[in-house]
Amino acid sequence: MFFYTKAAVERAMQVQEVILRAMAKKITWWQAAEIIGISDRQMRRWRERYEQFGFRGLFDRRRGRPSPKRVPVTVMEKVLGLYRDRYFDLNVRHFHEKLGSHFWLTPKAGGAVDPQRPTQVGRALRDLGIQMIPAYSPQARGRSERNFGTWQGRLPQELRIHGIKSLDAANAFLRERYIAEFNQRFQVAAAERGSAFLPRRGQDLERVFSLQWERTVNRDNTVTWQNLALQIEPVKWRATLAGCTVTVHQHLDATLSLRYGPHCLGRYSAQGVPVTRSAVLPRVMEKTAVKPPWKTLRVSHFPTTSAAAQP
Repeated sequence: MFFYTKAAVERAMQVQEVILRAMAKKITWWQAAEIIGISDRQMRRWRERYEQFGFRGLFDRRRGRPSPKRVPVTVMEKVLGLYRDRYFDLNVRHFHEKLGSHFWLTPKAGGAVDPQRPTQVGRALRDLGIQMIPAYSPQARGRSERNFGTWQGRLPQELRIHGIKSLDAANAFLRERYIAEFNQRFQVAAAERGSAFLPRRGQDLERVFSLQWERTVNRDNTVTWQNLALQIEPVKWRATLAGCTVTVHQHLDATLSLRYGPHCLGRYSAQGVPVTRSAVLPRVMEKTAVKPPWKTLRVSHFPTTSAAAQP
């Protein structure tokens, strides 16, 4: 005879009450399953168990039975010790792979995206003319989420295991070891040969690959951003910019800049100190020819008049 906890008995009593209401046709069986929080199939099983065993059929029949898949206690203690002392911040799959096993994750599909409110990455792709295709199916969304989860659940732990604490050492670890191991483990050969990359046509990559936020200029011609007050110098084409919406750019080198439409209002250090244009790194732009194309020598496939007249 098994003794059930108070919570288990209360749960069985609540389920019995719902089943009795459904048997009395006060509610439908679908509503009963929704109240209990189970599927229609599970509701039919519980109904059959109640009709056959009565109130006792509503308890968990696995109680008191050891799992046929249980591992020896010594192995369990060893695995728990490894996870507690060395691999405490690894996810399940990563930890299982360290032990020579694997684990599958079933992702949950999310909602629809708002094309009018892109993320920083979405905005950069839009500026580059790259069309994003939203993934609404669980299969497509799960593929990207598994990729993100793999990086987030592996790289920080690998850096800790190898004692890497600086940015330079982390980049060296990525180049010399981690990327090769990651590709060997997860890389899949492409179904078709060729390249899908397109040439860049004159985009300002420094602007495109910056983090951008919109801010409103204060009355004193300053912009407040992350506890910094960015002072805007006077401009010739407008008396004041107070009340205007400007864009704050945080560049890859942590410097800042302010833009109002096509106008650059100023460059600042990471601490919000204005910097001169000479101190700013050259902008990454498409290289142009030294001379205009109409002033360069043209080579024609057809002979000229003088060339044709030669013997």
